[in-house]
Amino acid sequence: MPRRHDHLFDRIAGFQALHAAARRAVKGKRKKSAAASFFANLESELLALEKQLRGGEYRPGRYVAFEINDPKKRIVSAAPFRDRVVHHALCAVIEPIFERGFIDTTFANRVAKGTHRAIEAYERFRDRHAHVLRCDIYRYFPAIDHSILKFAFRRRIMCPRTLALLDLIVDGSNAQEPVELHFDGDDLFAPFQRRRGLPIGNLTSQFFANLYLDDFDHFATELLRAPYVRYVDDFALFHDNPAVLAGWRFRIEQYLVGRRLKLHPRKTMISSCAAPSLFLGFELYADGRRSLPEDNVRRFHNRLRGLRDQWRAGTVELGDVDARVWAWIAHAEHADTWRLRHAIFRGGRYNPAKTPEAWTAPCRRVVRGDSWNNDPQNLRAAYRNRTPPTTGTTTLAFGSGARFPPEPTRSRSRRASTKRPGPSMMSTDAGA
Repeated sequence: MPRRHDHLFDRIAGFQALHAAARRAVKGKRKKSAAASFFANLESELLALEKQLRGGEYRPGRYVAFEINDPKKRIVSAAPFRDRVVHHALCAVIEPIFERGFIDTTFANRVAKGTHRAIEAYERFRDRHAHVLRCDIYRYFPAIDHSILKFAFRRRIMCPRTLALLDLIVDGSNAQEPVELHFDGDDLFAPFQRRRGLPIGNLTSQFFANLYLDDFDHFATELLRAPYVRYVDDFALFHDNPAVLAGWRFRIEQYLVGRRLKLHPRKTMISSCAAPSLFLGFELYADGRRSLPEDNVRRFHNRLRGLRDQWRAGTVELGDVDARVWAWIAHAEHADTWRLRHAIFRGGRYNPAKTPEAWTAPCRRVVRGDSWNNDPQNLRAAYRNRTPPTTGTTTLAFGSGARFPPEPTRSRSRRASTKRPGPSMMSTDAGA
């Protein structure tokens, strides 16, 4: 039985803890009206919040729900800013307690982990094994059972006021998309009587989602003894024998029934490690290459056009455009996308060839085509050593960049249009 912790509430509800939590919650949101209003009366807001928490009068506010379709349809819920402060204060205290028990190969929403570390772990296991079992949990966030989650809290925490606050946040979840999951022993009304679902977008929801599958992580690594990588509800197990993976899949399905979860029937499959695989937004190849899926590039290019039009209309500042574009570039640099980015941003402020660090940046920059570059062993060495590409005729590792050519260079003649150019990375003097 793991150690249970008590006397945590004062570390959550104290003024200093709430002040530090507010500073963390406002990062990246200073221009939002709710955050600005809260910080305009910061001391009084924090004192009122502390009084409500200590007096047992705190109640979560109403979520603002909106729908996104990037890359698939989801309902995202935004909590009021004061509730986000409470979420940060709570997680700062309880996360370290549970973090000690998490396995090393679960990577979502953890310090020094993340998407790219998960991909590196996936590639290490892939290079050592012949087959992989790729699994995805069907509608994970809407399917999380409140009763099972609350029981997980009580395995490590015994502070009554902290548990009451955790239960209050879980019970305050807004309605999620309906999920009809029936299990053995359920009557006709069981799926509708049990409270389920966590709002996507909450800091607490991200942590609770990790905690909910913690026992499963130990099942996979300690009972199945499988090479295992998980990021939220997307996980992979590796073995040389596909029959072993098929047996693991059956045992996983049986185990998840106890968590009232099911595997996604279409996204769960056994495949060869030699075949290309799509994992966490990257297409991964056995020879070490990585590329971005075409729909990712297409969505970004559409956003880029929208940002350009908004900047020309004066409805968005160049600093906001920079933040959004550089965020995508930081993601794309982890794949072999140098020529793709050069094709999109040619002649502009984000052109990778114009940066002083063009040859030493940590992006993966290798072009295939010549005989030396076509050798997989040399290719991997080039990735490690950041060898500059050859100057000969080459083919792209990911060729969809040709579908997104930059706009024609703006004419410099006196008759050129006076229309304000976009921050498009297609104009060298944009933002000057």
